[in-house]
Amino acid sequence: MSVDSRSPLFMPVVVLGGALFGFGLAHSGMAKPEIVLDFLQLQDLGLVFVMGGAAAVTGITITVATRYLGHAPLTGERYGKREKTFDRSVLLGGVVFGVGWGISGLCPGSAYASLGIGNFPILIGIAGMFLGAYAQGYWRSYREGTTGTAMPGD
Repeated sequence: MSVDSRSPLFMPVVVLGGALFGFGLAHSGMAKPEIVLDFLQLQDLGLVFVMGGAAAVTGITITVATRYLGHAPLTGERYGKREKTFDRSVLLGGVVFGVGWGISGLCPGSAYASLGIGNFPILIGIAGMFLGAYAQGYWRSYREGTTGTAMPGD
């Protein structure tokens, strides 16, 4: 579906959802690196309830939406699974993501949310995320150029 055929409410709902997500992260403490690091070191398990609550709401929403709606209300696109095989890239990406999360104490979503609570030094970490994403994209383009094979979805 093209961007032009989306509902005019699409972007406001996305912005509202992002603001709600950021507020929830900040309110729960997940935007504070010291709390997240305590969680990762199994010293403060309160964030298990935050993540568990989020997983429960998401699971219920996806189950209800896919069963009763059949298509996304704001885009009109049909719901469907994104088929992605579990391969070496997925495993390596997960390891790199986890190490970055452990070093910084923040995942990308909570890093952006922490800006809202005045954690401006996290901009260094966010710059690192962009640099890492750019490096991975550059490496993938280089690899495709040398092997002569395109990645799925290209």
